[in-house]
Formats: sequence, structure tokens, C-alpha cells
Amino acid sequence: MSDSFTLRSKQKALWLWRRARTKYPQLGTLRHGVKSVTVRSTQRLATRQARSDTSVNPANITWIFCVGRSGSTWLSDMMGELSGHKIWMEPGIGELFGEFYANTPKWKRDSANFIMGAPTRKAWISSIRNFVLVGAQHAFPLLHSEHHLFIKDVNGGVGAPLLMEALPESRMILLIRDPRDIAASWLDGASEGGWKRRTAKSPSRDIRKLARNYLNNLQMAKQAYDDHRGPKTLVLYEDLRVDTLGVMKRLYSDLGMEVDDTQLARAVEKYAWENIPEDMKGEGKFFRKASPGGWCEDLTPEQAEIVERITAPVLAEFYA
Repeated sequence: MSDSFTLRSKQKALWLWRRARTKYPQLGTLRHGVKSVTVRSTQRLATRQARSDTSVNPANITWIFCVGRSGSTWLSDMMGELSGHKIWMEPGIGELFGEFYANTPKWKRDSANFIMGAPTRKAWISSIRNFVLVGAQHAFPLLHSEHHLFIKDVNGGVGAPLLMEALPESRMILLIRDPRDIAASWLDGASEGGWKRRTAKSPSRDIRKLARNYLNNLQMAKQAYDDHRGPKTLVLYEDLRVDTLGVMKRLYSDLGMEVDDTQLARAVEKYAWENIPEDMKGEGKFFRKASPGGWCEDLTPEQAEIVERITAPVLAEFYA
């Protein structure tokens, strides 16, 4: 069986599933239920086998920090195709710790009475480390120490400084996309009939919230990126669209990870925008435009001004 035939067959199966899931959302719920049963079964199997090579190696954990609609699904899909790569899809770890910590007044964070107080920082940072590693082991009970676990933590940037402090030997990917394109994508998905299946009753109010969330997450993630001394890479969505294979090769080089070039090229081809069926992309759909700068056609001047004013620091650093 030729490699091209195998690739076409996998692509066809992938989009048959995604098309069915879009038409019948309950299939997604059913899939999650089946996965939960499978995980519990493999946990029992791993416990019985008690193999010493089934463990999570912190040095082989890579965090993907970004804001929703940044292309993280596309990126993680490509990475998940490679041998020895496992993807932990949006476990919400960054939000869990980051939001709680950030929303606590500073005077309280300085107190030893607070569970994440400054005087006991060493202890609770260690607890966060254990929480992540134990959680990963239970979510992926057959994960081997040589496997690479990529944690796609969308909107988890608020907790990135804590997570990178807790796991300093892990790797980090910071994925950035123009906030105006992200706002346009979210508003399209929130429109009536959009993939989010709800109506944005007040786009202007929503867009302010989106812009503030974007800025908060990106600034905290960038702080973690700047402070991190381990392997790391920064990827602009716009660059990934222009030269996908080249950027992916640079990404793995920056992270100090060796990958099979043939496998990588196949993964890039499989998930290329051009290979997405036409009925699965367009306005109101999860796969919408993939056109950097498309916000010019989608946002009103007032909406664009709101996003530009709130996210000015990010725009000045990456999109000036």
C-alpha cells in the first residue's frame, strides 16, 4: 500500500468524523465518554503491569500557551501525528492556578495563611509540579518516559509563570496571532448559526472582554517565556501560514527535539488548509478563513479601534 494512498485514506477518515461531529454534536460527548472509560481501563492495566518505563518525564513535557483561535488546534494536530508524541488537549491547568492566584489581592498573597502565600511559595510550587505530573500520568497511563507530552493549554497563559516555575526543565511554545484576527474569528463563531451555537448579544461588549482576555493571557505567557531558561520557541500564526514546514522544522530545532522529516512533511500536508473539505470551512464554521489580516473585512472601524487600543502592547511588539 503506497504512502500517498494511506495519507489520503487517513485524511478522508478524519474529515468524515469531523463532518459527522459537526452535524451531530452529541457524538463529541459520546467520544469523551468512551475516552473516559478507556482511560480508566488503561489505568487498571498499567497498575497491574507496574512497568517502570511508564512514567511522565518532566523534561519531555512541552507547554503550548496561546489564546483561543490562534491556530493551536492546527498546530497540535500536526504535532500529534508524529511518533512518540501525545497531546493533552486543554486540561485547563493554567487557568486553574493562574486565575485563582491572579484574582487574589496582593495583601492576601503575602500572607502565610493563604494557600498560595509568599512565605510558603516553595511548598505550593512543589505541589503544582506534583499535581501536573500525577494528573498527566493518570490521563496517559501508558505514557513512556521517552514519549513527548504536549500540553495545549489554551487561555492558560495567566498561569504560565507558575507552571514554568514548577517545571523548569519542561519546554515551552508561545503561539501568537494578531488580536484583531482573533476577535474577528470569535465574533464570527458567536454569531447566530456559528459554531459556538450562541448569539453574541452585544458585540462591542464581547470584543472588549475578548481583547482584555487576550492581553492578560499573552502578557503573562510572554513573561513566563522571557523568564524560562529551558528550551522554548515563539511562533507567529502568520509565519506558520506562510511557511508551515519551515516553521515546524525551526520549532523542533528550537526545542532541541529530533523528528523524522518525512513524518513531519506528511503531517503538514494532512492538515494543510487546502486539504480541508470545502463544506467544512467558511463563515460560521470552526475552520473559517486562515487568512492573516482578514480582520480588515470583518471588523467595523469601531471594533478594530477597541481591540487595537486594549492590545496595543502586543501589537507594538509583534505587529508594528
